[in-house]
Amino acid sequence: MPEGWQWDSTLFRGSAPHYTRGRLPYAPGYAEVLAAVLGPGGAGRLLDAGCGPGTVALDMAWHVSEVVGLDPDADMLAEAGRRAGALGIRNVRWVHGRAEDLPAGLGMFDAVVFAQSFHWTDRERVAAAVRDMLAPGGAFVLLSDRKDPPPDPRPLPLPAPPYERLAELVRAHLGPVRRAGQGVLEHGTPGREELVLGPAGFEGPERYVVPAGEVVVRTADDLVAWVFSRSDSAPHLFADKAAAFEREVREALAAASPNGRFAERLQASAIRIWRKPRRAPLRGR
Repeated sequence: MPEGWQWDSTLFRGSAPHYTRGRLPYAPGYAEVLAAVLGPGGAGRLLDAGCGPGTVALDMAWHVSEVVGLDPDADMLAEAGRRAGALGIRNVRWVHGRAEDLPAGLGMFDAVVFAQSFHWTDRERVAAAVRDMLAPGGAFVLLSDRKDPPPDPRPLPLPAPPYERLAELVRAHLGPVRRAGQGVLEHGTPGREELVLGPAGFEGPERYVVPAGEVVVRTADDLVAWVFSRSDSAPHLFADKAAAFEREVREALAAASPNGRFAERLQASAIRIWRKPRRAPLRGR
């Protein structure tokens, strides 16, 4: 869990209606790549821990027999259920809870996915619980955007979103230290997952990069949704000043692109997989 921070239920409060519109998708084809890596019959049951509005759970539902989406935010699960219904997906079950609640009577899985959510958890505790829930050879999957991608020199057809200016507005309203629920992240979120997963008994990692780079057009409404989809600028953090903050965001967007249209490139997706050993380690006499 992030140093000096304690989880609380307000982490993404109010963000659910904005999440799907505001967040860019993972690289096209990432679900097919992940399904192929897991192998035939390798992901009969998949758990998406910290599933949010079902982004990964719904993509993977086409490739596995059953998905369970777990999230501590009831509004995120309601949005996930709404999207599943609209897509006609019936092999997903939504469970309200934290990863720290695992195994939570959910049974055994062939794969457990954390899509940019593992860093919010008590990682040692959660890793141990997940290992016990995985079948031999089962996959502990971390999915994220590729970190530090090489710059793309190709010009964009429209102005890029003014992300640094939006970050300045967030800091002006909420202070210089990143907010997260009722606390702050003075030291950011933790990485070096191998230091947790190796001691927990996993083998790996296997690493895969799914390329992207396609240009997507974003509107001012999309970027307002992006701001409010984030834990460090969730709507509740602004209290009664949320409307005033949104006006400032829209003014900054209009200054950057008077017609309210922006362009950016999809980022490559990074898939890292650790496996539960197929055989228990031999013990010395």
